[in-house]
Amino acid sequence: MTTLPTQARAIIIGGGIIGCSTAYHLAKLGWKDVVLIERNKLTSGSTWHAAGLVGQLRTSANITQLLKYSVELYDTLEQETGLATGWKRNGGLRLACNAERMTEIKRQATTAHSFGLEMHLLSPQEAQKLWPVMDISDVVGAAFLPTDGQVNPADLTQSLAKGARQGGVKIIEDVAVTGILIEKGRAVGVETSQGTIKAEVIVNCAGQWARRIGELAGVSVPLTSVQHQYLVTEPIAGVPKNLPTLRDPDRLIYFKEEVGGLVMGGYEHNPKPWQAHPLPEDFAFQLLDTDTDHFEPLMEQALARVPALSTAGIKQMINGPESFTPDGNFILGEAPELENFYVGAGFNAFGIASGGGAGRALAEWVAEGEAPMDLWPVDIRRFGQVHRDRTWVSTRTLEAYAHHYSMAWPHEELESARPVRTSPLYRRLKEQGAVFGWKLGWERPNWFAPRGVEPKDVYTYSRQNWFPHVGAEHNACRENAVVIDQTSFAKFLMVGKDAEAALSWICANDVAVRPGRLVYTQMLNERGGIECDLTVSRLDDDCYYIVTGTGFAIHDFHWIRSHIPEGLDARLIDMTSSNGVLSLMGPRARDVLSAVTEADVSNAAFPFGQHREITIAGVPVRALRVTYVGELGWELHMPLDSLASVYDALMQAGVVHGIRNAGYRAIESLRLEKFYRAWSSDITPDHSPLEAGMGWAVKLKKNIPFLGREALTRQAMKKLPKLLACFTVDDPSIVLLGRETIFRNGRQVGWLSSGGYGYTLETNIGIGYVRDKENGVTLEDVLSGSYELEIACARYPAKVSLEPLYDPKMTRIKA
Repeated sequence: MTTLPTQARAIIIGGGIIGCSTAYHLAKLGWKDVVLIERNKLTSGSTWHAAGLVGQLRTSANITQLLKYSVELYDTLEQETGLATGWKRNGGLRLACNAERMTEIKRQATTAHSFGLEMHLLSPQEAQKLWPVMDISDVVGAAFLPTDGQVNPADLTQSLAKGARQGGVKIIEDVAVTGILIEKGRAVGVETSQGTIKAEVIVNCAGQWARRIGELAGVSVPLTSVQHQYLVTEPIAGVPKNLPTLRDPDRLIYFKEEVGGLVMGGYEHNPKPWQAHPLPEDFAFQLLDTDTDHFEPLMEQALARVPALSTAGIKQMINGPESFTPDGNFILGEAPELENFYVGAGFNAFGIASGGGAGRALAEWVAEGEAPMDLWPVDIRRFGQVHRDRTWVSTRTLEAYAHHYSMAWPHEELESARPVRTSPLYRRLKEQGAVFGWKLGWERPNWFAPRGVEPKDVYTYSRQNWFPHVGAEHNACRENAVVIDQTSFAKFLMVGKDAEAALSWICANDVAVRPGRLVYTQMLNERGGIECDLTVSRLDDDCYYIVTGTGFAIHDFHWIRSHIPEGLDARLIDMTSSNGVLSLMGPRARDVLSAVTEADVSNAAFPFGQHREITIAGVPVRALRVTYVGELGWELHMPLDSLASVYDALMQAGVVHGIRNAGYRAIESLRLEKFYRAWSSDITPDHSPLEAGMGWAVKLKKNIPFLGREALTRQAMKKLPKLLACFTVDDPSIVLLGRETIFRNGRQVGWLSSGGYGYTLETNIGIGYVRDKENGVTLEDVLSGSYELEIACARYPAKVSLEPLYDPKMTRIKA
């Protein structure tokens, strides 16, 4: 028995593939004093019964890069450690059985090309040559990714564990964690069944038990255990050893070769949770009872695809619980509730594929104290208060599981467990035809269906049913005025005598302004990457009002609070649930506002970048002169219980000015025409303000220190590796969604981070970075090129711009 130490630099809880990979990579980073604790034996939770398919392509470039790294690691790990992993680069095949699925696959292939993955479109006959035992009578096409593969999960994990031990990691089995030690808001150790260990960092990689470990620390880890079944056959004639993995999403099934036979499983539309609360602590190397009735529909689909299964012997049926999350992405990062407590869990049945890359990213996050790259799609801070509710998480997670092999429709909204958080206008807007979307628990109007039109999204890869109605909202904003309920905005107060000093350090722009001023600013990391994108309004000498996006509430609050310099009197307070917000936008906005307030809202008295307290319908309103749509406008912030009164006053006064409701899809088209950047897509922790063309919002010319300044100073001294540009494609038949590949002078130089349609310009608009890491990129380089965009594997000519395409002061539009 290994003696339990009393002190460690880092403690990793959980001996599955993620825990062992994190330990392995911490050792590679030189962390010697690392202890991994496993309550039973390595792999005993869900790793040992995983199917072991390794696919790489995801909708995020960086998550795809993590999975690509997994493949690279698995290529060499056996040679490094001497332990076999069962890794085979036998490729991955994906089928399409209808036209819409083929369109999806073509778009996935373009995404793969954008992210540097080799992916080929195949005819049914070409696919059958790679997979000779399948019936192709209903197949219309396929895609092949040659660098995908498969692995033996248990062997792979043992190999990672050996590599970790070789790097000095101490792995202790048969020890259960019973408590988390906390001092002054920091995790400082663990209590176990065999004693206490103090540590600088705790890493929760406990798989399905990660939620319970999180609860010991007061940390929310939103995941649910779901039953996942697959079978293993005896050898089948005609199954070659190099058979690629096969995903047949229209039939909800997957296959891989194993010892001349097949592994077959799938993702049914009626998943079943593992209803054990709490999860049994002694559940190790165990399976759940086989549910043949539940598996039978998948088996029928598999027999249709592979007729030889009808005579194949069944070696084993496996029903193993696996952890899934409410959005189908895994969970990484430092918990916002507790400093020095990290999580790597909830891998949605692709933990083996993610294992190498996710373990490396988590190890680097632990070592550096911030994410090594933009990992927002998997960042634990994407979850909020609603995700603390076990019932809600289970309901939404089962819906996400049911969508695992469904069509990945553009703009699709999950429907379960809604509504949760609503504006006081929710019912009223719904009666007016609002079709709502969901963001961090909030219901937000996406678009408004006119009378006689069903208020419902109808999904397709072509123009969707809302397209003309969003266009009407867009045009109303350009020509008259609109009101948008943006109550879901995250809103904070920074208070204290050192509030200015704290924000001056955290903000890239100069916030040392007089009360009454509003400042648009980014907050940067040490690399100069953009961590937050928000507005800061100074209310008083010791008080600022901060407004940021709905989905970034937890992330931005955590970033700001954790970067207040030690010793300063500055406190951050969340005001989101106290204040409602109505955005009044459009060239007639001033006419409407003048009709409901006695305040002087002329441009001379109330210029852009200012805020004032005014009165509307007897309600004190904080009016912020700012816009994200490229028109005259104000954000109107008020007590939540007065929102309806202000809304009624605006709508009544606006009748003569053609006012109407608008939603978030109109905001998206409006901001694309103005080349306004969106955080998490166009600007992220991987992009600096200089690269994004927003150097004007940075105080580099002022002698004021701020977080990220040194990195920007270095960047400004040489050519940048990438520059953000705006693209238009005139062909009306195409739809831009983002991730389309950018070609300049015939050479691939990047991909679109955003895509949509500009109704004023009547053209397709995309935003993306033009990249040249080796030689750098200048403004002249960008503008001198001839451009094409690859969209669903076809190329279309495109025009480029570094300036906004639309300007309300111009009589003509630049396109």
